[in-house]
Amino acid sequence: MFLHKLKIGNVEVKNNLILAPMAGVTNLPFRIICEKFGPGMVCTEMASSRAIFYDDNKTKRLLNTEGEPRPISMQIFGNDEETMAYAARYISKIADIVDINMGCPAPKVVKNGDGSKLLLDLKQAKKVMKSVVENATVPVTVKIRKGWDNEHIVATDIAKIAEEVGISAITIHGRTRNEMYSGKADLDIIKQVKQSVSIPIIGNGDIVDEETAIKMFEYTGVDGIMIGRGTFGNPWIFQKIIHFLQTSEKIPDISNEEKLKIIKEHIELAIKEKQEITAIREMRKHIAWYTKNLKNSSEFRNSINKIETKEELISKLDEYFKTL
Repeated sequence: MFLHKLKIGNVEVKNNLILAPMAGVTNLPFRIICEKFGPGMVCTEMASSRAIFYDDNKTKRLLNTEGEPRPISMQIFGNDEETMAYAARYISKIADIVDINMGCPAPKVVKNGDGSKLLLDLKQAKKVMKSVVENATVPVTVKIRKGWDNEHIVATDIAKIAEEVGISAITIHGRTRNEMYSGKADLDIIKQVKQSVSIPIIGNGDIVDEETAIKMFEYTGVDGIMIGRGTFGNPWIFQKIIHFLQTSEKIPDISNEEKLKIIKEHIELAIKEKQEITAIREMRKHIAWYTKNLKNSSEFRNSINKIETKEELISKLDEYFKTL
């Protein structure tokens, strides 16, 4: 009932579970790992429209989707119509969907008026969305939050504006910018947004297992769900939720043997994407997430924090998993 294909503009997604765009997390290696477990769609890390406009190579590398299944969504952020229009045209050539970030709470993003700062300026938010829709040749979606703070709850207002200018779907995270990731996501505001427009609404926030996924669907009536932090060290969450939505039964947790295999595959993908030393440093946080709550995991995490070669890291992992 809750699991179904999702139509976003003229793009049909095989199911309505989506990997959220997360800076520093949803790079190509992590997306490929997640895709093994069956999400309907994944989204790249957010890319600056200004950086795309000025042809920044580092930013363009974020948009590498080599070897990935389609469809794929790419997220851009910015607050001026010119660079966002340019980025929309550029992204339309390489992605199936252009997503506008109006939810990022990070200080370095909002200080420039980008991300969730646009929730304080609905006129400018409308101009930005309109310019992206008019310049993209693929469907455009937008990711928002509940509002900037409790005095500025604007989710339903911005949803109506989005629908009016031709946005094809909206993802709403049920927190204000000021809440960052604290407290609980507000399902009531997600439900209100769903009831206020007719385009697909995707619910986001606090989906960490089968129960929280079904609660989001049941309580809010959303058309799809987007999973972010619930995938940390847990990319198989998609497989678990899909199975539960299809059968009302839970599949057992992944074995440590399988987990080790996935970690090793993730390391290989990371090294293929970047220099070994950079890849290994970036993998440390993922390994910390993968091994969270395992026996003596904090000691193990401390022991890998200075490792910079694949050989040493694999050796440490093998050693550690033998003790479990």
